[in-house]
Amino acid sequence: MSTAQSLLMWKIQNDAYWHFLCISSLINSFKALPLVCNMRYSYTLGSTRYHFTNLAELMAKATPARAGDRLAGVIAHTAQERVIAQMALADVPLKNFLNEALVPYEEDEVTRLIIDTHSADAFAPISHFTVGDFRNWLLSDAADGATLAQIRPGLTPEMVAAVSKIMRNQDLILVAKKCQVTTAFRNTIGLPGRFSTRLQPNHPTDDSTGIAASILDGLMYGSGDAVIGINPATDNLAQCQNLLHMLDEIIQRYQIPTQSCVLTHVTNAIEAIELGAPLDLVFQSIGGTEATNTSFGFNLAHLAQAEAAAQSLARGTVGNNVMYFETGQGSSLSANAHWGLDQQTCEVRTYAVARQYNPLLVNTVVGFIGPEYLFDGKEIIRAGLEDHCCGKLLGLPMGVDVCYTNHAQADQNDMDTLLTLLAVAGCTYIMGIPGADDIMLNYQTTSFHDALYARQVLGLRAAPEFEAWLEKMQIVETDQPAKLVDAMPDTFARTLEHLSDSDSSDARAETGQ
Repeated sequence: MSTAQSLLMWKIQNDAYWHFLCISSLINSFKALPLVCNMRYSYTLGSTRYHFTNLAELMAKATPARAGDRLAGVIAHTAQERVIAQMALADVPLKNFLNEALVPYEEDEVTRLIIDTHSADAFAPISHFTVGDFRNWLLSDAADGATLAQIRPGLTPEMVAAVSKIMRNQDLILVAKKCQVTTAFRNTIGLPGRFSTRLQPNHPTDDSTGIAASILDGLMYGSGDAVIGINPATDNLAQCQNLLHMLDEIIQRYQIPTQSCVLTHVTNAIEAIELGAPLDLVFQSIGGTEATNTSFGFNLAHLAQAEAAAQSLARGTVGNNVMYFETGQGSSLSANAHWGLDQQTCEVRTYAVARQYNPLLVNTVVGFIGPEYLFDGKEIIRAGLEDHCCGKLLGLPMGVDVCYTNHAQADQNDMDTLLTLLAVAGCTYIMGIPGADDIMLNYQTTSFHDALYARQVLGLRAAPEFEAWLEKMQIVETDQPAKLVDAMPDTFARTLEHLSDSDSSDARAETGQ
């Protein structure tokens, strides 16, 4: 930020609040600033004046209620205080977010990434906005897909988190729907009117026959165009390589235009590549602060190394997006690494990490963390819409694991509601699990049938390359991409017969017959 831009911060744009700027912002260059400034924010309602110590407190108290923020002690004490905080936040100039870092620049590499990659040129068209102005503009016809793509490099996660806090659910849906994010590896993800799925054939013992059966089941329902991705039961390198070879053999045998991923640690992926494993996508769970990522056992240098290693394999056929990230509100609080921020703001900071490495897919596992962070269906639905919208605004191919744990105050009807809202909002992909019950991770998510429901009721389709394969394999009716054929294709019928014969032979061998 130039000195002239910093000087603009002196201008009080609304008498509803007032600011104190660090004097160093006038005499230092932007990157040299001590980026945590204790500005004070306030708002007067009637005879009562509400004060907020800094932007972090204002952001937290403006956030719709959720269990994790209550657990962290950053939540608004009353609904009235929350509304006041939202009104005060609406009056904050977007430029404030460039001068008041929520996590210290000197102590956090995620903050440094956010600040150092910010584009002043892309920010210029909206640099005069307050948060409220930004919301109104996003909802206007002026903010179309092309315009939103142009300003993305000028948006920081904190700006995006702030505007989402003063949006209703329908606002989050409308804005997300405007954002198109397209990525590619062996097929093209995120095109308008497309709705993909991750085929998740988890097995509690990584049994290869069980995994293969789940893959076949999913393919028969048109699932798996986003990725065939396994959460391994054990995260050791040997098992990782076994599963990678198995997935590669299936994809090659049936010439499936999709990609595989074994969700192992990023350092395992780097070693697997060095050992010659057929790896398509590198996976890592990521967080919005350096301390969170340290708790996950990696730093940004590891991600850069992994992306370069995966790119060197050149296994993509129609694109080169090789990273797959998973996120979720509450991870920084769970790791005691949230710096006093609310969990949604931490989550959106995570997206700054993701977009640095051009991922094929980003998945917010919205209800997996449990009721301590998202208590019930209402909180899970709100969080899912926030994550999806904020990620899309920052240019990410957002998928959502529409899920809950068995001790949350939620049920499958809540998931149906969130799934439908996300599909309307243009969500890139969801999960596909046999019966919606993940027997390895022990949580409830979406089934193969759920994805078909969304495609049928909204006229959505699989990724184009994958859809053509479904028709070629006679899994779906020609020219009716969401309608399954009545009979099993001969190719898969023969495979099942072979598996059945193998199981019978194994049984006879075990019993000596």
